[in-house]
Amino acid sequence: MNKRLKIMFVSAEVAPYAKTGGLADVAGSLPQKLHEMGHDVRVVLPGYRIVEAGQSYIADFQVKMDDQQRTCIVKQIHNTSCTVYTMNNYHYYGRDYIYCYDDDGARFAFLCKASLELMKAIDFKPDILHLNDWHVGPAAVLLKELYQKYDPFYQDIKTLFTIHNLEYQGHFGKEILDILGLHESLFTPDGVEYYGMFNFLKSGLVYADKINTVSKTYAEEILTPEFGEGLEGVLRNRQKDLHGIVNGISYEVFNPENDPNIPYAFSSKNLCGKVKNKKALQAELGLPQKDVPLVAVIHRLVAQKGLDLVIEAFDDMMALDTQFVLLGLGDPYLENTFMEYMKKYPEQVSVRIEFNGELAHRIYAGADIFLMPSAFEPCGLGQMISLRYGTIPIVRETGGLKDTIVDAGASTEGNGFSFRDMTSAAYRDTFIRAVDMYRNEPGAWMELVKRGLSSDFSCTHSAKEYLTIYEELLNK
Repeated sequence: MNKRLKIMFVSAEVAPYAKTGGLADVAGSLPQKLHEMGHDVRVVLPGYRIVEAGQSYIADFQVKMDDQQRTCIVKQIHNTSCTVYTMNNYHYYGRDYIYCYDDDGARFAFLCKASLELMKAIDFKPDILHLNDWHVGPAAVLLKELYQKYDPFYQDIKTLFTIHNLEYQGHFGKEILDILGLHESLFTPDGVEYYGMFNFLKSGLVYADKINTVSKTYAEEILTPEFGEGLEGVLRNRQKDLHGIVNGISYEVFNPENDPNIPYAFSSKNLCGKVKNKKALQAELGLPQKDVPLVAVIHRLVAQKGLDLVIEAFDDMMALDTQFVLLGLGDPYLENTFMEYMKKYPEQVSVRIEFNGELAHRIYAGADIFLMPSAFEPCGLGQMISLRYGTIPIVRETGGLKDTIVDAGASTEGNGFSFRDMTSAAYRDTFIRAVDMYRNEPGAWMELVKRGLSSDFSCTHSAKEYLTIYEELLNK
């Protein structure tokens, strides 16, 4: 695209400022890449208490929320390649956490409305309003049913709504209509209503000009009852406007050649640092420093990630003389189960129930195998990051995992190990295949490691695909 676009990118999470998952990573890296390509990108996120970056005042304005006026103070984060704004309001965001409050509906309704008001406050009329996940779905409704109908400033702004995970939809009471100032006529099965609730994500699906999700396979899967989370009918109605774009990762943030979070640099041409990082990681985690397969889990501890398969096969994994490290937070049952395994196998298992970005980098760099046997996976970034550090993924063939990982036994260009059936037997067999190659075919294993280190899953590719969709929107 030759035209320099104006893009407003709105997300409830943006790395490195506020993060609980992959949404933040994409919202942090994709706008930067679009900016590097020459476009004027403005990123908008809530002004949470946890946003510690240096900021300066830009503007303030009133946002009508039901029968009250709420002040939005706009600040700009310093030292960023593209412009990043925080929408500050103490009533909604002066809290310790990002989510899990009784008034989350109102909190993110404020983000939706404030983002649209911001455009006039700073005199920035975007060509594209890029909305990310359920939190900001209602902004598409507001723009089409309110702002564009009554204010010429908002004419011709096109919307793209990105589904990062269809499982999380944002169900709230009908009072959201009043909070947003929307007419009751929109509360229908063809509009924002879903089983008597206001559905934030459905709002984006119905009212955005185009929709995409974060892998091509997931875009097909969500049209089915198995993966559609009750919205497959809505998605089928919008199928011609639905696209799949595989996420990318920042090759600047994740770079084993100059990562400040790992003790030893390495590359596909010099793997000595990979071996040294493994020994350093074993020492840090209190595991014996020996040459056995070091297996890692780094993600949210939720049912989606297929950890039940790992639990069912765990004793068999330990019997193969492997080491296991887990880093993550989530379901108390999963947390407690893996903590018990650490007590049962103190010489083989290390579990850290926390979010620790720096340690995550060291685990990616030091581990041999990365586990992601997900029940479903819209895209997944962990498998791409693991390849970037020469750590071989074991995944289930679903969503973005299917789009990015090729089984080493099925192709000479394989970059990991995969299985189809959601069973512990299928997972166990695949795990045994990986360990067997590590132990008995060191040459083939080294080729896998080098192939992973040489692969390219950078966000440059996804940025180009997003630009294609933007162009289609503007020519529509």
